[in-house]
Amino acid sequence: MYIKIYFNDKPLFLCDEMNEEINNYAHHDDAVFIDDFSPPAVNSIIHEMRLEKIHAGIFLHKDFDQLKKAFWKKFLIVKAAGGLVFNEKKEMLFIFRRGKWDLPKGKLDEGETIEQCAVREVEEETGLKNIELKNAIVTTYHTYDENGKHILKESYWFEMHVSGPQKLIPQTIEDINEAKWVKKKNVNELMKNTFPSIKDVLKSFKL
Repeated sequence: MYIKIYFNDKPLFLCDEMNEEINNYAHHDDAVFIDDFSPPAVNSIIHEMRLEKIHAGIFLHKDFDQLKKAFWKKFLIVKAAGGLVFNEKKEMLFIFRRGKWDLPKGKLDEGETIEQCAVREVEEETGLKNIELKNAIVTTYHTYDENGKHILKESYWFEMHVSGPQKLIPQTIEDINEAKWVKKKNVNELMKNTFPSIKDVLKSFKL
């Protein structure tokens, strides 16, 4: 089992065994590898991941749950949800936010389920209506600092579908400048200017 946590664009793998994807990073000079579990080791790899010279990290421990719990203690956990939305033409919805192509998502509000959050955020950020929620795709993780706090955002992604004529209204208050439908054959062009976690969503959906 493993999860991938992004520090900016750099992946940190927490795992209880190595797989092909993780092995691809293991022997790079700019990757840090730790398999000695302890609180100082957890602090150390978090520190290392923030160094410019390090571009990937691997923390291997036989008890995955214990490892994850130790990492989660170091961050304020923020849950969010969003969607990979398809229309009747099987085109995918992308938004352009703060200079990057992205998928609509946002933070979980108190009292709502993660599924309700996903639908609400897509509606608010794109103007879509009558969204049909399908299957869960993947959960992605990334870190950032805000007001002096270390944040770990846990984002839940869902497949969604809409039908009929729909007017796209990008939520400019959230710095979304554009929302558009994209044909599958044109997605790779957008992936040249996006976040690695968005690439993971598309990869998990087997696009």
